[in-house]
Amino acid sequence: MDQLIDVCALTSIMSSTGNPSLPSVAPDAMAMMTHPTPDLALDEAGFIAHCVAFARRIAGSSYPLDEEEYRVLIGAELCRGYVQGGFGRQGAAMALAGDRRVRLSTIRAPTLVIHGTEDALIPLACGCDTTASIPGAEWLPIPGMGHDPPPSLYRTVGDAIGQTARRSAMTVS
Repeated sequence: MDQLIDVCALTSIMSSTGNPSLPSVAPDAMAMMTHPTPDLALDEAGFIAHCVAFARRIAGSSYPLDEEEYRVLIGAELCRGYVQGGFGRQGAAMALAGDRRVRLSTIRAPTLVIHGTEDALIPLACGCDTTASIPGAEWLPIPGMGHDPPPSLYRTVGDAIGQTARRSAMTVS
C-alpha cells in the first residue's frame, strides 16, 4: 500500500523512473559490475584496484577521477565496514521497484533532477524521463559528468539543491 509522504523539496541525483523502455547500463560498465571482484580478505590491493578502475570508468570525461583521493575514500569506507554484495542488492532493489512514473507524477514539491551527461550506469535519458514525470521539476544536466559528482562540483550541486529548498520555502510561506 502506498503511503503519502509530506516533503518540502526533493532532489533526484543520477536516478531513473524504472521505465522499461529506457536505455540501460553501458555494456562495458555492466561487465565491470558483474565481473567477480577480488576477495577483499585475500587480495586487498586487487580489490582496491578494481574499485579504482570502475570509478575511473564512470567518472566522465570532463571530471577525471582523482585516484589518490579516491583511494583515501575507499580506505575510509573499508574502515567503516564493507558489506559484500551491497552494490548488487541496490541494483536488485531498483529493478524490483518497477516503473515509478505514475507515482512520480503525484509529486507536488519543488523538485530538482541532476544528472551527468556521461553517466554510464544510469544513462542521461533516465534523468530526462524523471524530469518529465514530475510536474514542474527542474532539470540540471551537468556536461561531461559521469555517475558520481566530483568534489569540484560539490558547490554547484549544493547551490542548486539550496535553490530548490528556497523554492519550497516560498511556496510554504
